[in-house]
Amino acid sequence: MMPQTANSPIHLVQITDTHLYGKATGTLLKMNTHDSFEHVVELVRGKEDRIDLILATGDIAQDASESAYGHFADRVGTLGAAYRWIPGNHDKAEVMKNAAATPDVNEKSVQINNWLILMLDTSTDGQVHGNLAPGELEFLHSQLQESEFNNSIEHIMICMHHNPVKGNSGWMKDIGLKNRARFWELAKTATKIKCVVYGHIHQELDFVHENIRCLCTPSTCIQFKPNVVNFALDQVNPGYRSFELHANGTVESEVHRVEGENFEADFSSGGY
Repeated sequence: MMPQTANSPIHLVQITDTHLYGKATGTLLKMNTHDSFEHVVELVRGKEDRIDLILATGDIAQDASESAYGHFADRVGTLGAAYRWIPGNHDKAEVMKNAAATPDVNEKSVQINNWLILMLDTSTDGQVHGNLAPGELEFLHSQLQESEFNNSIEHIMICMHHNPVKGNSGWMKDIGLKNRARFWELAKTATKIKCVVYGHIHQELDFVHENIRCLCTPSTCIQFKPNVVNFALDQVNPGYRSFELHANGTVESEVHRVEGENFEADFSSGGY
């Protein structure tokens, strides 16, 4: 891994849970995911003057088709910034690797200035819930240990798809990261982690857990209503999250949502 340099602060964009289909007509709970994704891409284009890296944190495709991944790569490519992606529960990691525009898209670690960004694969084939496989735990452990003795790394951001903290709605109890206790055990051995970033539950969240800031980002399509017992969609628009990572470890972040559009969705649905 060769460290990259950028102006300070480092400017990142997180795009997550696009749920694209191989065909542009594909819908998720009646929302056309290609259309909503396109609106978010245009929102990013209009708001972001400079992007050092785009973080795509899983559920890129709904049908795990190579054409869906190709469409994502094509559209994100128009933003003129490098990106890294990780699989979610609807993705197929091998298909993603084959569909990557360049090999570096699949890299699991990126150092920019004095920040290290780690991309963890929490996907479990055929399951909605997430799990950090032994290889992922070993990767995380080694990266955290090495960073403690690397003076060029002062701060760490960890990205994953599944929520590493229990979801805020009753129906979410079985869909998060199953071995989250082990993740937090490892996280607590490190001194440089500043934030954990994820998607999966289609919500905007920003809170502190185990003295580490946790940020969840809205989907580019349907949104899940928070603090309910049973599954329900929230009537807020798709969006993305921007980050500014400062050299002193400060993290500034904001969620941006598409405005002035009414997206069709099945708000009466009890699940998907």
